[in-house]
Amino acid sequence: MGTKNDTAVRVSEFIITGFDHLSHQKLLGSLILISYVLTLVGCGTNVSIIVADRRLHSPMYVLICNLAIVDITFSTSSCITMIAVLLAEMKRISFCSCFTGMYCYHLGDITSTLTLTWMAVDRMLAISLPLRYITILTNRRCIMSIVATWIIGMLSLSQISEAAYNVPYCQPIIQYVFCDYAAMIRAGCVNPGPYFSIPSLVGWWLWLLGGHFTLIFLTYVVIVWTVLRLSDKGSKKKMFTTCISHIIVVSVYYSPKLVSVLLTKVGVTLNLTERNALLIVASTLPPLINPIIYCLTTKELRTHLINLFTKNRVEIK
Repeated sequence: MGTKNDTAVRVSEFIITGFDHLSHQKLLGSLILISYVLTLVGCGTNVSIIVADRRLHSPMYVLICNLAIVDITFSTSSCITMIAVLLAEMKRISFCSCFTGMYCYHLGDITSTLTLTWMAVDRMLAISLPLRYITILTNRRCIMSIVATWIIGMLSLSQISEAAYNVPYCQPIIQYVFCDYAAMIRAGCVNPGPYFSIPSLVGWWLWLLGGHFTLIFLTYVVIVWTVLRLSDKGSKKKMFTTCISHIIVVSVYYSPKLVSVLLTKVGVTLNLTERNALLIVASTLPPLINPIIYCLTTKELRTHLINLFTKNRVEIK
């Protein structure tokens, strides 16, 4: 793939240097820690409510539960390293930990894309085919689709993880804020260009399988077309309320990616600090926002939370 360097060594650990130039590392570390704790609390709450209440064992809530698990995986893979570097000043990370973190990060990223796509399809079926929705998307089929997303994610990462594991390394320096594929490849003594073609091929494969922003956009075209044909304003409002949470979640997830792509298309070159900032936002904001959005906009989850806090207040009195 790339030309190997005779000075390459099998490193046992890496040194994370992406934060070295920052003057307020403790403040940033505290913010990341708070966001990570809130992510765990929010996602854990959603999962607990959905698992505990059998009335919520329907496709939409099963998909929300899966998204919460994906968010925990995605957030943990990046936040733990950043918190350790910024607050505990532990800049060294073993090769195995770095590789595992990279794998979990990209697995979470891929499964997030596929899960959001399935959630868009779920909303499209519920709105466009309400009478057949229950028979088309059963719990069994929903669970099978979730299992498929994780299997697809693992299969997609086979070449990426093999390349990152076998690349020869010249020096154990990670110039980014945590371990991802790009960071590990740039730490190797190879021409990174050919190695970066692998994620592009994976991206095309995922696009063919339906896990892509384009398919989500097309589902909303169908939804808008269906809603515009309704004469009842109350029904239109209800349809919009049904989709608003997913629209916000998709927007938060794809915004950093679209910004990065658009800047690249117009010829703007981001420096290392700007790339790291975009990476931090992309890895911490979606998992933090998702459980909050679903708790606030989903009536059943919101009712459960209100009842829980009301019950606790009564018991304390």
